[in-house]
Amino acid sequence: MGSQQNALHQLVSFILGASAAAVLIFFLTSASSGARFTGISSWANGTTEFDAPAREASPAGEPAAPAHAEAKGAPPPEQDELERLLRAVADEDRTVIMTSVNEAWAAEDSLLDLFLESFRTGERISHFANHLLVVALDGGALERCRAVHPHCYLLPAAAGRNLSDEKVFMSKDYIDLVWSKVRLQQRILELGYNFLFTDVDILWFRNPFERMSVAAHMVTSSDFFFGDPYSPMNLPNTGFLYAKSSRRTVGAFEAWRAARESFPGKHEQQVLNEIKVELVSTRGLRIQFLDTEHNAGFCNNTRDFNTLYTMHANCCVGLGAKLHDLGNLLREWRAYRSMDEGERSRGPCAWFSHERVRGHDTSSEVFSGDVDNLDNWPSTGFFYVKATSRCGGGAIPAEPQAVHAAARYLLWES
Repeated sequence: MGSQQNALHQLVSFILGASAAAVLIFFLTSASSGARFTGISSWANGTTEFDAPAREASPAGEPAAPAHAEAKGAPPPEQDELERLLRAVADEDRTVIMTSVNEAWAAEDSLLDLFLESFRTGERISHFANHLLVVALDGGALERCRAVHPHCYLLPAAAGRNLSDEKVFMSKDYIDLVWSKVRLQQRILELGYNFLFTDVDILWFRNPFERMSVAAHMVTSSDFFFGDPYSPMNLPNTGFLYAKSSRRTVGAFEAWRAARESFPGKHEQQVLNEIKVELVSTRGLRIQFLDTEHNAGFCNNTRDFNTLYTMHANCCVGLGAKLHDLGNLLREWRAYRSMDEGERSRGPCAWFSHERVRGHDTSSEVFSGDVDNLDNWPSTGFFYVKATSRCGGGAIPAEPQAVHAAARYLLWES
């Protein structure tokens, strides 16, 4: 009898305890309805709430205002247009691909045509063009873009400026232009979209997302890559830049833009290189640097189609030089695609020389006699790389000392 009463007491205690817990859970969920879903979904995806998309609810249950909230009232027309285009372009993960062009780059048979063609001739990447937003820097670029692509946006910062011609590297117009690009990128993050920005002088051959870590907040290509993809010792090239929408990345972009005042006269890539250690160590930003074997440039040419994902026409000054070399590269890529697997597997599949590539000169105004001496005073000019087009042999620079010296000068300049 005593044991039965004891069991009854335990049962009653259990029921009362469970009821109290249920009531408590009900009130807690009611008080924070909508806010906790951000945290739950974020943890499920391996991120904290701080890394949830910037558009999602704040911990207090109120919608999170963008870092640069617009004044109350109707948004400006260009913001409406941007949001409409982002909704149309984004994939199911709210990711958009974006590039920018002026009238010269968008003209018929110019860089935009080559860029779009690379999606059509690449390996299983044609669908990415559906998620591409082309940012026009002037009215002529917008008109031409709309003739060849369905998703085009006129950059508001371009109003009142002549951006239709090539901009000289490091001129005031050039620096203002690249910083307006960063401002637009931050706005896209604030609206809750991830983006992959790609310069229009980059050809795509394979899916670059395959090379990106899901743990990274930001992914950038590299001018110089030293082996560790998460080491801030690598030198970034923001011509190919991915960012995941979160409060952390919005904060990083705010800090990036604010740092411009501390480094007057420097473009956005130089400033990012200056503050990257602080972003990683203080803000906890995980930056992945893509290696130059798979995401290459003319500065550090992999020369193997078997491993190539993207190719950037850096170290190639002038629109004519870029068109010449990228056009040749695209033609040889088509020839590579026509090979059977046996031919491809025999070894590195290289291509002909980029004879019009131009960059930091290896000729000298003052030359010490040592090509590796950084006390040499370089003058403006070009270096020349010659390679054979064959599979199984690889391509060797005709002037390795000159290329090496140019690379050292680039590193020293950074």
